[in-house]
Amino acid sequence: MPDIHGTAAEEVSHLIEPVLDELDLELVDVEYVTERGRPILRVTIDKPGGVIVDDCAAVSREIGDLIEINDTLSGRYVLEVSSPGLNRRLKKEKDFVKAVGKKVRLKTVSPIDKRRNFEGELLSFEEGTLLMDLGNSQVQLSLMDLKKANLVYEFDSE
Repeated sequence: MPDIHGTAAEEVSHLIEPVLDELDLELVDVEYVTERGRPILRVTIDKPGGVIVDDCAAVSREIGDLIEINDTLSGRYVLEVSSPGLNRRLKKEKDFVKAVGKKVRLKTVSPIDKRRNFEGELLSFEEGTLLMDLGNSQVQLSLMDLKKANLVYEFDSE
């Protein structure tokens, strides 16, 4: 059975990416989900130096009209535009490349060495393979094995 929400998110991504490029913003993610019976379109954007509220408002105005005009989503939905936040989700290969040297938290689809949750420093990412330092050991994981991945923001202890 096709994933209607996944297909809608892909269509929206292709539609809005040129608009975001014009605004010098990066499209991080698009999710189309239903929560409490309400369809929600979540668009996550970023730029060097970070996103401010005015960026989110401008994108919301621009893409809201574009989605309506192109009739990309049928029916009513809530549009949410936000920054990726401190513990940003890692989805694309370029996200993992940028995360090398940083602390990450990963969850695998199936257990690997009897565990599904891993947290540690991402040492390298090459050709779809991640190498992580878990403190007392290292683990190599395939991008294909991941269910979820996030940066772990560490506050200075000073």
